[in-house]
Amino acid sequence: MDEQTSVQRIINASRSVRKMAAIALGMLALFLLVATVSELRAYNYIGAGIQPANTITVSGEGKVFAVPDTATFTYTVDETAADVATAQGKATAASNTVIGYLKSQGVKDTDIQTSNYNVNPQYSYSAQVCASNSYCPPQKQTISGYEVTQAETVKVTDITKAGTLLAGVGMRGVSDVSGLTFTVADQDALNAQARDKAITDAKTKAQVLASSLGVSLIRVTGFNENGGVVAMPMYATASGAGIQDKAIAAPQIAVGQNTITSDVSVTYEIR
Repeated sequence: MDEQTSVQRIINASRSVRKMAAIALGMLALFLLVATVSELRAYNYIGAGIQPANTITVSGEGKVFAVPDTATFTYTVDETAADVATAQGKATAASNTVIGYLKSQGVKDTDIQTSNYNVNPQYSYSAQVCASNSYCPPQKQTISGYEVTQAETVKVTDITKAGTLLAGVGMRGVSDVSGLTFTVADQDALNAQARDKAITDAKTKAQVLASSLGVSLIRVTGFNENGGVVAMPMYATASGAGIQDKAIAAPQIAVGQNTITSDVSVTYEIR
C-alpha cells in the first residue's frame, strides 16, 4: 500500500513538472511573439524622421475683412490737493460720476476696468540767495501737494453708442479720453478664415511651380504661420477741465472695417 502511494506521488509530481514546463514554454512563446511584433513595428518607422532631400517652399497670404462690433476707449481723471487723502477722494468722486453715467447707458460692470492709478507728489521750488563769490545753491524743493490720476478702460459692445458715450464721458470732468479702437468679438473665426485662404494660396502657387519644374507634389513636410494680424483704425480725442459745463454734440464715429491677414509658409516634398 505504501509502495502504491509512493508511485502515485511520483506520477503526480511528474505531471506538475510537465504542467509548469508547458506554462513556461507558453510564456516564452508569448514573449517572443510580442518582441517580434515590436521589432516589426519599429522597422516600419526606420528612416521616417529623415527629411526628404527634394523640396520646394512657397508662401501664401490670406485676407478677410470684417465690420467691427466692439469699441474700446480709455478715460482719465486727474485731481490735485494738499494731501493724498483729499486728492484721492476727489479723483474717486470724479471717476464714480463717469462710471455711474456709463452704467446708466447700459455698459456692464465687467466692461469697465481700471487700467492705471497713480499718486504723485507735486513740488514747488524757491530760489536761493547767491553768495558773494557768485556761487548759487540749488533751488529748494518742497512738496506743495499731491496729484492722483485714475484711468479706466471701457468696452462698448453696442458700437452704435460709441459716439454718445465719448461725448458723455467728456462732459463729466475727465482730463483725457483716448485710445479708441474697434475690434471684432469672434476674432478666432476670422483668423481661421484668413489662414485657410493663405494655405489655399500657397497650395496654388506650389502646383504652378511644380508644373513649371516638371515635378509632382508628394506631401507637406513643413508649415509655418505668421497670422492673426489685424489692421484697424485708431482714434484719439481729448477733453479739458471744465468741459462738463458745456453741452457738446456726440462725434460721428466712422467704424470702417478691419483687415485680418495671415501669412503662411509651406514646404512640399517633390518627385
